[in-house]
Amino acid sequence: MKKLLIAVDDTKGTKQTFQVCSSMCSCMRPDEIVLLYVEKFEGRSLMDQMLGDAELSTLKEVLAGSEYKEALDRKAKNVLDYYRNELESKGLKGVKTVIKEGNPADEILRAADEEKANMIIIGSRGNRVSHLFTGSVSREVVNRAEVPVLVAKSK
Repeated sequence: MKKLLIAVDDTKGTKQTFQVCSSMCSCMRPDEIVLLYVEKFEGRSLMDQMLGDAELSTLKEVLAGSEYKEALDRKAKNVLDYYRNELESKGLKGVKTVIKEGNPADEILRAADEEKANMIIIGSRGNRVSHLFTGSVSREVVNRAEVPVLVAKSK
């Protein structure tokens, strides 16, 4: 694998699955690893999945420069720095960090395409009631990706 894209967030599940990812990366020694964090502006409502690109674009414009957006950016940077340090402590170089905004599945797929990733690695929490209605992010990425996807399930 030349380039891996690893989607991360600030959950306990991601920390658990990242241990598997970082061990795999140590063995594979990819040329580049792209760590992706997707900022999600919406709340935890089922309605947030119904927002289209136009609504998300307007929301991004409204939030630009706000304290809320600055807090989201700081959080994203802290999460990405943590995972970059984890990879670098295992001797992995060529780690790039990317922050996207919007629907996590859409942004993961868009980033994989833009970065020309050869594989996507994503965690799955499983057993969430909400995916009965909306589908989980990992499931959507697997179904729509044009490159191989490794789903690491946390306990």
